[in-house]
Amino acid sequence: QVHLVESGGDLVQPGGSLRLSCAASGSFFSINAINSMGWYRQSPGKERERELVASITIGGRTNYAESVKGRFTISSIAGGGDGKWVYLHMDNLKYEDTAVYFCKAEITKLTGIEYYWGQGTQVTVSS
Repeated sequence: QVHLVESGGDLVQPGGSLRLSCAASGSFFSINAINSMGWYRQSPGKERERELVASITIGGRTNYAESVKGRFTISSIAGGGDGKWVYLHMDNLKYEDTAVYFCKAEITKLTGIEYYWGQGTQVTVSS
């Protein structure tokens, strides 16, 4: 079992910056079984959709949505057996970046791949 907690969401003006944090905790075995972490967002009016924003593997391979390339940066997965965390640096924020941002962790176990989600953190871009 892995518990994810996001933080850093806020109200920011267009063109501003934010840094979101995601902290993963749980059993030593589960934490060390994390092979990727990522950020997804759920925009207003799209409550049934969570779109990928950025993800990173434990080996450092990243993937970004086209809409955020060049503006958002996901950090390397930091930490050890006691916990891991990942950050999302967001620059030049736009109105359309307004959303609830969720952290997701992928874990490989003998029984297969498991996914865990955080509760989300609200980012609002408004003047």
